Order: sequence, then structure tokens, then C-alpha cells
Amino acid sequence: MNADTSRPGAHTAAAAPIPHPHPVPDQSGVNLFTSDPGLQALLSAYLAPELLAHLQPRLTQLGALAGGTLDALAHTADKNPPELVHRTRAGIDRQMIVKHPAYVEMERLAFGEYALAAISHRDDVLGWSGPLPATVKYTLTYLFVQAEFGLCCPVSMTDSLTRTLKKFGAPELVARYLPALTSLDMDTLAQGAMFMTEQGAGSDIATTATMAYPVDGAPGAYRLEGDKWFCSNPDAALAMVLARVDGGAPGLKGVSLFLLPRELEDGTRNAYRIIRLKDKLGTRSMASGEIRLEGARAYLVGEPGRGFVQMADMVNNSRLSNGVRAAGLMRRAVSEALFIARHREAFGRKLIALPLMRRQLMKLLLPSEQARSMVFQTAEALRRADAGDAQAYGLARILTPLIKFRACRDARKVTGDAMEVRGGCGYIEEWSDARLVRDAHLGSIWEGTSNIVALDVIRAIKRENALPILMAHLAQLLQAADLATVERDEFSGLMGRVQRLAEAAAADGGEPLARRAASALYHLASAAAMHWEAARIGTLERRHLAGLVVRHRLLPADPTAAGAADTAAERFFLGD
Repeated sequence: MNADTSRPGAHTAAAAPIPHPHPVPDQSGVNLFTSDPGLQALLSAYLAPELLAHLQPRLTQLGALAGGTLDALAHTADKNPPELVHRTRAGIDRQMIVKHPAYVEMERLAFGEYALAAISHRDDVLGWSGPLPATVKYTLTYLFVQAEFGLCCPVSMTDSLTRTLKKFGAPELVARYLPALTSLDMDTLAQGAMFMTEQGAGSDIATTATMAYPVDGAPGAYRLEGDKWFCSNPDAALAMVLARVDGGAPGLKGVSLFLLPRELEDGTRNAYRIIRLKDKLGTRSMASGEIRLEGARAYLVGEPGRGFVQMADMVNNSRLSNGVRAAGLMRRAVSEALFIARHREAFGRKLIALPLMRRQLMKLLLPSEQARSMVFQTAEALRRADAGDAQAYGLARILTPLIKFRACRDARKVTGDAMEVRGGCGYIEEWSDARLVRDAHLGSIWEGTSNIVALDVIRAIKRENALPILMAHLAQLLQAADLATVERDEFSGLMGRVQRLAEAAAADGGEPLARRAASALYHLASAAAMHWEAARIGTLERRHLAGLVVRHRLLPADPTAAGAADTAAERFFLGD
């Protein structure tokens, strides 16, 4: 399907699309931005007209790359995973991770040309003077991840590490490392990572065993001893590490956050080793490994004993990125499925004309569009929160685990069912389907499994009073939507029922309801957002989607009832 990028320079040309009609439709080379009018319409609802006009050429360029050259690079990098080398050819102990040239070129595109890690920390990227809203970063990421998922993890960690360092780090640490973290030059760029997970301390941070010992005569400097079990981007220039300060309090209150440089100021390597790389189901292009800290020098970030709070800020940013990536994977899967259905014939008809296929396509499209709306809603809340809006902070605090919980789970099903639309070819690794399925399983594990993230929704309700903030926001969205009085009253009644479920989940003994409550809140929020978007855009598309969300994901259904097809929605999205 893709061009062979194993040869130098081969990645510069994508495979030419196979002309149609053809029994095996292939949309390789399609522009994933210009072929997605729904995305273009949504951007007009969330971005100022002058900013959207400025970004249009960049988005068009990235859409072409994602459907062609970048997709080919991703395919090659997936087939040629990184390798850990322990010594130089002269026998000097100096570990390095050797990355395929295809991956290195993708790094240049992500970190350099599109500034995906630096865009929130610089005022001079993409030809725009001044800061860009989070919506821009996540739109670019949404397009990029439709081709390459693995690299987006180091991009997200670099962005999140930079955010946490700026927020909690000592001024001298920020001054020392911020320029490299936000560099667009690959020769001076410092990528970031998080070394948090231990074999006996996954989500249970209180059981962290890695120890930190103060360095005499060097305030803020510590020696770290211990093992970290799952470290993605393990050769990053900087990593955030959780460790327990010697002599500190037991449990969670004794865990602190540290900044770990790969190289010390004199140019020598820090005292930690990569033991091995992981053989992963997906994200094969990007290295993940095990780290042994052997007295490695690191610097305290923020207050001692506050590591969990500071790490949570970083992880929440990464969780939002996980949701964005899940949304992108779903969109790519839906795009492929729709293309196949529109061009492949069976039984004398196009697949898209077959009633059961139309129903299946709508079941793929709905969660994909829900995630898209939630990406934009959360990005806008984050923009307002970063500007100092206290209410927006509470809103972002609950929307983030909601999208991480539900969108990442939906991506696993959507990518799997979309592969089925392609049929036997979808199971073959030459096509994008298998890679999408493998990568989709990452989202609901990394940065907190589904149970952990559902409980974080409840934590946001309890500790941040986020539920009334969310409900007030949804009420505002509905107020701005063009709904009839009866329809608005029905939705308001639904809001009350969902709110009572969430309150029950947050009450004593309500933990078993956490997942149901998180799903209900997500569906409610996405439906309200779609109603608001419909009014902003001036089309019925989002109204139809909002109705489907309410009918199929919020209201009770009798599985034995014959029912009727959603023919109006099908005609709108799939044609007659």
C-alpha cells in the first residue's frame, strides 16, 4: 500500500492512488484534511476566522502528509523498531537507541516543522505572532496521529514535562532547560519522558520504592537509586521521575518529583542504564524500556512530598493527549471504512448502499464524532484555565479524564470494526488497519487504566466540585443551541438524571458506579456540545449526531424490539 521508505530518500514520494473502479479500493495519498469537511466546519466554530485562515495552508499541507508521505514513514518505522546498543564499535560502554531513518524524519516533522511539543510554550510558531490556543495544537496532533501514533507519545511527554517544569520548577532549572525543551532545531532539541512506573507501583504511587538521597553541598540535587519498569522514550534528554526522599514520610506524602537529565553539565552520562527495550503490541516505532537508576543525579521539582500532586498535573496533560490521539485513530479508521464502502462493490451494489453496512458505518462514525467534539471542548476549557479562569480549571479537570476514559475505549472497538469493513485485506499488515487496532489498545492502559481514570472523574467531582461546573457549562451550551422548548426541556431532564447518577457514584459506597457515571457524563457532554456546534456552524449535521448520542448511548433500549433504522441520519452522512 505504501511507498518503500527503507531506502534513503524513498519517503519523499507516497504511493500513487490506485485508479477506480478497482476490486480493492486504496485511498493512499488522500489528503486527510481536505477530505474531511466535518473537521473544517468544526474549526470554524472553535477558532477565530483570521487564525483559521492563517492555518489553512498548514493544515492542508499536514493533511496531505498524513495521507501520503507521513503514512509511508509510519509504516516503515513500525516494521523497523528501534534497537538498543550498549557499546560503541570501539568497545566503549555508551548506550544508545538506534532509530530507523523513517522515525527520525517523523521526529523532524513533529518537533520541528509543526512544533507539536513547543507550540504551547512559544509565541513564534507556524508563522503566527503571539500564543496559539490549545485547539491548534490538538488539531495538528489529530491530523498527525492519523498516520503515526507512536511518536506522539514522546511529543506529548515533552510538552507535558515542559508545562510541569514551568509550573513547579525552580527558576534556575527552568532557565537551564527550557530553551532546549522548546527548540525547533533537532540538533539542540531536548525531548522529554516520564519514568514513573515500577513493578510494584503502577497506579499505586504510594508504594513507589525508588529512593532519593540528598547530594552534600548541592541544594536541590539528589542521587536516585531504583528501577523503573516502563519508560517510554527512555533515551530522552530529560525525564520526570517519582522517588521517595530518604527519611521522608511513608506512603504518598513521602513521594517527590525530580528532573533527571540524561547528561550532566560537564557532558558525562548520568548514572542510569537502559536494561532492555519492551516488545510491545503497538507503538512499535517508539522505544519503551526499563531503567535502572544507579545514583543518578536529579533535581527536586516543586516541594518535597508533593510529587503526586505535581505528577498529576503532568499526567492530566498527557491524558488529554491520549484522548486526542484516540479521536484521531477513530477518524482514520472511519475514513478508511467510508472510502471502502463507497468504492467497493458486492452483489452488484456499492457496499454503502447495503442497509446493514450503512448501519455499521453509522456505529463507527458516532463515537468518532463524539470524541472530536470532546477534543475541542476540552481544548477550549484548557485555554481558559491557563488564562486564569477558575471555573474553566474545574471544567478541564473533569473533561480530561472523561475523554481519556471513554474515547480510548471506543477507539479499540471502532478500529477493530473498521478493519472488518475492509475484509481480509484489513488483517494484512500492509494496510493501515492492523496498526490502528494495535495502537488503539494503548490509550486505555497508559497514563491510567480505565478503572483508574473513571475513579479520577469521581475524584474531580469530590475534590474540585467539578460536577456543578460541568452541568452549568452544558446548560450554557444548550442555551446557545437552536433547540425547540420541548427538546430543550427533555434534554434538561436527561441532565438531571445523569447528574444524580454521578452524585451517587461520588457518594460513600458509590465506587461500583464510577464507570457508568463517567460514560453517562461523556455522552451527555458530547451531545450538548454537538447541539451547540450545530448552532455555530449553521447545519443539521451535529444535531443529527446529538440525537443519535441521546437515543443510542443515554436512553434505555429494549434489545428485543425491532425498532427502525436512523434513515434520516444515514442519508445525511452516507448519502441516498
